Amino acid sequence: MGLGGCIILIAVGAILTFATDWHMSGVNLDLVGVIFMAVGLIGLATFSGIARRRRVVMPPATPIVEEEPHHHHAHRDGYNDGYGV
Repeated sequence: MGLGGCIILIAVGAILTFATDWHMSGVNLDLVGVIFMAVGLIGLATFSGIARRRRVVMPPATPIVEEEPHHHHAHRDGYNDGYGV
């Protein structure tokens, strides 16, 4: 049962409980509606828990930095080229 099925169960249960005035012998429609809503809420909680565990978090894309060609200077004091040599 997916997210849509859970929402439909909750809606049908609410309709049976709050919006109908039917009386059937041997069946309490208010109780049936409450059961539908409870099952829909349990399914919704289960579905969201499974969906939360399945969610794959991708690390942010690392930008590709192209290295610039090294310019050889006549004077190298060890700090200009970034290597400390």
